[in-house]
Amino acid sequence: MAISGCETVHFYSQAATGQLKILAGRKPIDRLVADEQTDPKLRRQLAWVQSIRAYAAGELHLPVGTAYSDFTQLEDEYVLYNVVAAPEFSLSPKHWCYPIAGCASYRGYFDKRDARAQAGQLRAQGYDVYLGPVPAYSTLGWFDDPVLSSFVDWTPDRLASLLFHELAHRRLYIAGDTQFNESFATAVSRIALPDWRRRNGIAAPKVANVEQARRVNSLMVSARRQLQALYQSDLSDDEKRARKNNTLRRLRYCYRKASEGWSEDEKFARMIEKTNNATLALVSEYQSQVPAFVQLYKDSGRNWEAFYLAVEQLGAQPKEARKARLDALNKRAQASIEAQASSKKVTGPSLQSETCMSAAN
Repeated sequence: MAISGCETVHFYSQAATGQLKILAGRKPIDRLVADEQTDPKLRRQLAWVQSIRAYAAGELHLPVGTAYSDFTQLEDEYVLYNVVAAPEFSLSPKHWCYPIAGCASYRGYFDKRDARAQAGQLRAQGYDVYLGPVPAYSTLGWFDDPVLSSFVDWTPDRLASLLFHELAHRRLYIAGDTQFNESFATAVSRIALPDWRRRNGIAAPKVANVEQARRVNSLMVSARRQLQALYQSDLSDDEKRARKNNTLRRLRYCYRKASEGWSEDEKFARMIEKTNNATLALVSEYQSQVPAFVQLYKDSGRNWEAFYLAVEQLGAQPKEARKARLDALNKRAQASIEAQASSKKVTGPSLQSETCMSAAN
């Protein structure tokens, strides 16, 4: 208990120090954009931020306030390093609980050495672990989050996607339900981006790139489905371990087959190579309920205020009840997607993924 207490004190100490350092380094974006001595590229990117904030406030009805009205230059390449962990035979991530935000399925460290130490401890305890850099995070309105050097150089549409996501957390956050929060914020960003691109004359992603992402996601879903069934079976731990390794090997093989001829697949390749229970849990936390929220937006007449009200009402329900409601919305969304694919006589990537992954065990 004493060791655990020391670790807790150290965690909150580094969190407070890191946050204060970011706040202390803030510089007003308006002044930086107006100052001709500011680096031209930085001025251009910060001008994009001003435009994105205006759109988020005016069109998306998000509580922008003075969030992202300042800029902070970090000493490191990234602001945080997140640790995600899942048991050897489970796709449910380990949760850490915090005084204000409730429980979450990740633990963030400002110092990479602290994150590595935590990851090492968890691996020693038998967990599958993912340790990854984080370019941005939200303080949920407790502070006016600044734009950080870790993401300011991103392309305009990627920058917009991130800010829409983080600002959505300021609109609604349910303590203790990471999957709900992250899927909601991801959905807000995904719904908003097409209109934002059109208004700013930015081309949509190439069809090939979208298709590649869909194929990779389908493979991850297939692997997750197989592993979920495996972990719930009555097989011995040794047999589960062998089949788990076989499934992950098959995932990497199927990815190599699917990605033949892709010109830009480094990002996906790195993700597939790292895939374990923790990464599959992380993807699920951010993506699994997104179609449900998109469907809820459509059911709300594509009206943002009506959508937020519906999400707030959903968030007020007990966790199991809102999960059941989201599952039902997900099924409707999936049925719509399959109907569209059928009308176009297109063989979906999920079928190809299932076909390849079916040989895993």
